[in-house]
Amino acid sequence: MVKVKEIKDYKEEMKSLDFNVPSIRYKFDEDILCDELLEYITETYGTHYATDKFQATEFIIDGGHGTGFCIGNILKYAQRYGKKGSKQDARRDLMKVLHYAIIQLYVHDLEEQDQASSDQS
Repeated sequence: MVKVKEIKDYKEEMKSLDFNVPSIRYKFDEDILCDELLEYITETYGTHYATDKFQATEFIIDGGHGTGFCIGNILKYAQRYGKKGSKQDARRDLMKVLHYAIIQLYVHDLEEQDQASSDQS
């Protein structure tokens, strides 16, 4: 069964990474947009989605349903893009698509890690 890493473990890993990359002039404002995405994700940890230190998503991933959940939400928000609310709502839907894609990358890596551990046993 796939287990979700503790946030503190993730933060420790992030501290050890070297982000000293040469200055690049991004043509599509990727650096600015990535910063904005990280700010959006950080905000979700202070909302009703993060109750009592756990997000419902963690339970879904631990139950083995992470991929279906994430891909389903990516499709939901991608299909809804521009069809509901204001232009700002549409932009927020894109942020949700990206956030669920990042969570799916995490699930993918956990599953790969779990598979590698099983192969070594």
